[in-house]
Amino acid sequence: MAAVCPSSVLRRLACGGAALMLALGAAQAAADPPLTRIPAVRVQRAGVTVPGTPAQYNASITVRYGASRPRAILLLMPGYLGGAGSFDRLARQIVARDPGVAVWAVDRRSNTLEPQAQLAGADTATLTRIVQDGLPVVPPGRVAFMRDWGLDVTLRDWRAAVQEARRVTPDVFLGGHSLGAGLTGLYAAYDFGGRAGADDVRGLVMLDGLPGTLADREINTDQYDQGGLNALGVLPGLRQLDRQPYVNTLVFGPRLASQAAAQARLAAAAPDALAPDRGLSAVPATNLAACLLQLESRYALLPFMTVQTGQPTNAIEAPSFLALALGGRDSHWLVGPQDTSRPVGWQDDPAAPTDGQDFVNRYWTPLADYTEWYFPNRLTLDVAAARTGTVGTPFEQTLHVWHTSALTLPVLGIAAQRGVTQAADFVAYGKKTRGAVTVRTLPGASHLDIVAARRDQVARWIVEWMRPLRTPTPGPMAGPTDLDLAAAHVSP
Repeated sequence: MAAVCPSSVLRRLACGGAALMLALGAAQAAADPPLTRIPAVRVQRAGVTVPGTPAQYNASITVRYGASRPRAILLLMPGYLGGAGSFDRLARQIVARDPGVAVWAVDRRSNTLEPQAQLAGADTATLTRIVQDGLPVVPPGRVAFMRDWGLDVTLRDWRAAVQEARRVTPDVFLGGHSLGAGLTGLYAAYDFGGRAGADDVRGLVMLDGLPGTLADREINTDQYDQGGLNALGVLPGLRQLDRQPYVNTLVFGPRLASQAAAQARLAAAAPDALAPDRGLSAVPATNLAACLLQLESRYALLPFMTVQTGQPTNAIEAPSFLALALGGRDSHWLVGPQDTSRPVGWQDDPAAPTDGQDFVNRYWTPLADYTEWYFPNRLTLDVAAARTGTVGTPFEQTLHVWHTSALTLPVLGIAAQRGVTQAADFVAYGKKTRGAVTVRTLPGASHLDIVAARRDQVARWIVEWMRPLRTPTPGPMAGPTDLDLAAAHVSP
């Protein structure tokens, strides 16, 4: 099919991968110049050694935003199927609000399985092929060692980063989004050889999630071994993990993740060009529309993978009974374009929580991807078994979530009004601990809006909540860079 963007754009994109990267960078800078000036670097350190896992995958990975010697560090864990890139906007907003805070966004060790170099060096033609066919998927048998990448490994990899952060500053905070928020509470309650995870940090930030997320029902040892059910449906048991080490379903898997990343790169560089046919969109659509139709709350299949940015143009739609059956709200699907001579386009809604173009610009960057292509099924299984604590359960001696009732850490819980948690959920969690719980709700937000919103209300809440919990430090921050100083002067 012929593209519908100006010929000058086509000529520029035809120059190859370098031109595409320049176009992507220009789009990001034009979208929000103060945030693009926040320094960021990807750091990979050794994680916990897991017998049977090749050494290169025993990794603790963080994308670090802000000063290298900050007064405080907030480590953020992404949610189910999420990568460190999901925090790109929120992390920059936090540092812009307070340059004394650095944000370290986590990539779990399975992100090392992703062939990101193939995306980084791809030109427009190559990205088009990836959108259509996806990148080759690693066969389950080659990564059967992922069966051991469960809760214990995830938390110990995270702890390697936490301990490094503590060598920089005593003011270390822990947080996460969705499942990552649940992992935040589990980390605090985990016993690391006689020391509770809570002893490592000053407080916990939970973004539209909390312990118990993805653990809506108890599972017994037979279900843990043979397989069972949770909020997402069928949950593979230990005996299935050799054959199903990672998530690979009709709605998400490594191939779909690579297609989405490639489509996002095309949308960042040429949003109004025609998206590749036989790609993510079943109808002729622009690059931007092809991206956002997958996640926009009105059209997404899964209610926990939604964002609100705007609406399609030149579109005919109908109710989506499949999405409604899966829990979607007012869900629809696109039948096709009204005018068949033009593709379905996308119109930003300035009143919507998230800017759609900014969202796709950040979906893939050289630092991190929005998703985790090879999400380990063992982690989901362990989280379902652990729930909010394992004391008195059959999993007490294998999953050491022992200290929930003894937690005294303050908690900031932020719910998305149209997300997966409510203020009452955080209050109920607080009653299981001894800590003070502060609750906020982001009005009108879907689940992903809470980390992607154009306005920085979530960042403000986090910075204001952290400030009195930090060690008072007189005088200016030690050793600021020019970029740190530029961020300090971002207006409210």
